Parts: sequence; structure tokens; C-alpha cells
Amino acid sequence: MRIKKHKEEQLPSAIRILVVDDYNDWRNQVRFLLQARPEWQVICEASDGLEAVRNAEELKPDLVLLDIGLPNLNGIDAARQIRQLSPSSRIIFLSLHDSPDVVQAALSTGALGYVRKTDAGRELLAAVDAVLRGKQFVRGTIKDSEFTDPPRAKVPHRHEVQFYSDEALLLDTFARFVAAALKVGNAAIVVATESHRDGIALRLKAQGLDVDAATQQGTYIPLDVVKTLSTFMVNDTLDSARFFEVAGGLIETATSALTREHPRVVACGECAPFLWAEGNADAAIQLEQLWDQISTTFKVDILCGYALSSFHGKDDEHVFQSICSEHSAVYSQ
Repeated sequence: MRIKKHKEEQLPSAIRILVVDDYNDWRNQVRFLLQARPEWQVICEASDGLEAVRNAEELKPDLVLLDIGLPNLNGIDAARQIRQLSPSSRIIFLSLHDSPDVVQAALSTGALGYVRKTDAGRELLAAVDAVLRGKQFVRGTIKDSEFTDPPRAKVPHRHEVQFYSDEALLLDTFARFVAAALKVGNAAIVVATESHRDGIALRLKAQGLDVDAATQQGTYIPLDVVKTLSTFMVNDTLDSARFFEVAGGLIETATSALTREHPRVVACGECAPFLWAEGNADAAIQLEQLWDQISTTFKVDILCGYALSSFHGKDDEHVFQSICSEHSAVYSQ
């Protein structure tokens, strides 16, 4: 955790809080956590950025707990407006986003706190206490070096996840991810259902990419998720040795098809999400851990996609948080 001291101020006897998030279950979870301190009173909730700005202007809360991925107006733009309309309101971002660039953008609005949602259970109360006393609180899993390293000083560790509300969003996200690699001469591996592979291919072609040629050359490798899982799953149990053999072989095949001086491979897919949807949460989490090792060992950029509809409130909260914790960046829309 990085805590930067500011001038401490005398706190009012009751702290009035505005909670902003488009996910009702998450707002309930935040309210539950805040109950540990009776003097912290949630006076209002908002589900989008514009509503948050209006409520902040009207109510002038002492504290705003603010998500980034909000409808109508994103959290960063909302924070800028709130700072103008209610300058005495302190702001803490509660977000799934993990990128240091996003954290910096959020703090540049004048917000004093940033906590990743998966860390809220152990860090939110400390963050609120610090920010209300005029201190800066940045969640513990972001290291100081990530804010000071010059751009491109190192190859980032990229094992990211997109939680999506509809399939079109997933296909658009995967297609952009793959297209960015192919357009600069890198290779891409896609492991998905047939309908999703078809949807990605259509989007790639719409961007002017010759998908058939890339497939023949081996720089684009589309694979069926069920068939791929069958190569390293044994009786619903993940065989890690087989997984590394399969994944390593695919990466070597893709790399060998490249002619550029410093070849790089990206991979996106639905293997772990498929296991989760089938009710095998343990295997899904284990597979994410193995993909994380692959991303660092082979320097592969990885993007996973989970349907938000596959998670059902508090019953699946632990699995949701475990999945988030295995990724370097988390996006939800």
C-alpha cells in the first residue's frame, strides 16, 4: 500500500457517503462493509455517472465511492465534474481495473483513494479512514515502481479478463485484441466456441484482415474450446503437465510462423470460462493460474472472457474474486 500524508482535518461526527456503481449487488456489499462504522452513513446510491454528478451536486456528500466503468458517463469524467461541483467531497475509486495507467488517470482527477474491488473486503475501511483524514490511499497490490517506470521500460505482464454483458461486446473485444496483433506482424491464438470464432473472423475481415491467409500461414490459429479442453482435462480434472505441453506447443507453432525480429504471440479464449459455466470452478481457477504462468514464461499476452450472467450475486462472489485476482487487469461492461 502507498499512503501519502496530507494535512489531517477534524472529522465531522457523521460521515455522509454516496455509493456509485451500476451493479446493485456490489452496492449492497459496499453498504454491508461500511456498517462496521456506524458514523459512516450511506445517504444515497447511484447507478450511472450522470446520476452520481447530480446527486453529488445536490447532497454535497463527505465521501463518494465511485466505480470507473459506469454507463452514460464514466467514473473518471464523473469525478472531474464532482470535484468542480462539490469540491469538499472526497473521492475513492472502487474498480475492477488494474492498469497503473488507469489508476494514474483516476488519481489525476483529485481523488485520494483507489481500491480494487477484489481487495475491498480487507482494504476499503482503511481506505475510507485514510482519505477522510486527508491522506492518499492506493491499494496494496500496486507497487510504487509501476507509477514511476518510464513508458515501455519493460514488457508488461498481460493476463487480462473481460466480463461481458452481451456476446457482441465479447466478440468486439476479442477481435480488437487479435487485430492489434496481426496488423503489426504478430500471431494470435483464439480458443472459443464455433459461433464465437465465426463472429471474430467476420469482424477481422471487416477490418481488412485476410483471415484465411493468416490461418494458412499459421499466424492466426482458431481452435474449438471443447476439443482443446479435451487435450488436457482428464475426468473433469486438469492435468497441468498436459496443459503446458499443449499450450507450449501452440505458442511454438505460432512463433515459428512469424518472420519479424522479435515475434510475439497473443491468445484469447474461453477455456476457463467454459469450465466455470459447466460448474467446475476449481478447474477454472486452476487453469487461470496456469495461463498466468504461461503469460510470464512465454511472454504471451492473454485475454479471457466471462459472461457476467454466469455469476449469481453473493453465491458466486468468492469465485468471482478468485478469478479477478489471477489477472493483471480486469474489465467489466
